[in-house]
Amino acid sequence: MKIVFLDAKTVGNDIDLRVLEKFGDLIVYPTTKPEELSSRIYDADIIITNKVVIDKKAIDNAFNLKLICVAATGTNNVDIRYAKEKGIAVTNVAGYSTESVVQHTFGMLFYLLEHLRYYDDYVKSGKYSESDIFTHLGKPFYQINGKRWGIIGLGTIGRRVGQVAKTFGAQVVYYSTSGVKREEEFPEVSLEELLSTSDIVSIHAPLNEKTKNLITYEKIKLMKPSAILLNLGRGGIVNENDLATALEENIIAGAGLDVLENEPINPDNPLLKIKNQEKILITPHIAWTSIEARQKLINEISKNIEAFLNGSVRNRVDLF
Repeated sequence: MKIVFLDAKTVGNDIDLRVLEKFGDLIVYPTTKPEELSSRIYDADIIITNKVVIDKKAIDNAFNLKLICVAATGTNNVDIRYAKEKGIAVTNVAGYSTESVVQHTFGMLFYLLEHLRYYDDYVKSGKYSESDIFTHLGKPFYQINGKRWGIIGLGTIGRRVGQVAKTFGAQVVYYSTSGVKREEEFPEVSLEELLSTSDIVSIHAPLNEKTKNLITYEKIKLMKPSAILLNLGRGGIVNENDLATALEENIIAGAGLDVLENEPINPDNPLLKIKNQEKILITPHIAWTSIEARQKLINEISKNIEAFLNGSVRNRVDLF
C-alpha cells in the first residue's frame, strides 16, 4: 500500500507519524500546492489530507485510490459524492480536539476578562515598582460566578464548554443553530435573548447557510457593553468588519477569535487596525492543536485505516 500524507505540516513536526507506517509505504509532504497534487497522488492507495482539496479532478487522477482520510472533522475539502460513485471510502475524525478547544476558550476569556495584557504590561513597564500600594486597580474585572454564559452551537464542544462554565458558577443558556430540538441540561433561548442577556457569548457552531454572517453589527448592538464575544467555531459566522466597528464604538467590552473568514488573516483585516488592541484577541486557529489532540488525531486516522483494510466501517463519511 502507498500512503500519501499531503499536508503533514498542519499537524506539526512534533507528532509521531510512525503509527501509519505499518500499513505500507508512507510518503509525507509538509504541504502540497494544487499544481503538485496530481503527481503526488496518481499511484496512491490511501490519501491523508487536512486542507488539501480532493475534488473530482484529483480523484480521477488517482488511479489506485481506495481511501481518503481527512485529518479533521470537517469534510468540505473532499468531493464525497464523487468519491462514493468511484467506490472510494472517505473517513474523518471527530471529537479528538474537544478538551483542547474548551481549554482555549477559557484561556481566551481570561485574557480578555481579566485584562491580562494590560496588567502584564503595567508590571513590566516599571510602573508597578513605583506604586505606593501593593495592588493596582486600573482595569476592573468581574467574576464568571453568577454571570450568564450564552453558547451558540451546543454540539460536543459547546456542551463541554457549558459544563465547565457551570463549575465556575455561570448560568448557561444556548441557541441552537440547527434548530433541532433535544433534551439538554441547559435551557434553550432565542439568539436575540442570548445576545441581550449574556455576559459571555461563545460560538462553537459549524459554518453553513444558517450560520454564515450570523453575528452582524445589529446583533452585536443587542449585547451588553460589558459583554465578551468569543468565536471558536468557524470564521464567517462573525462579520469581521461589523465586529471591528462595534469594538471601535465600545459597544462590547472585547472579543476573542481563533477562527477567521480568511486564514491566514488578510493584512488589511480591519480587526488588525482597531485603536485599542486590548479589546481584541486573535489566535491563529490553534484551539484544536494541543499535543494530545494532534497525536490523538493521528492515532484515530491509523484506526480508520486499519478498520478499512479489515473490511469494517469506522468513522466513515457517507452523506448520501
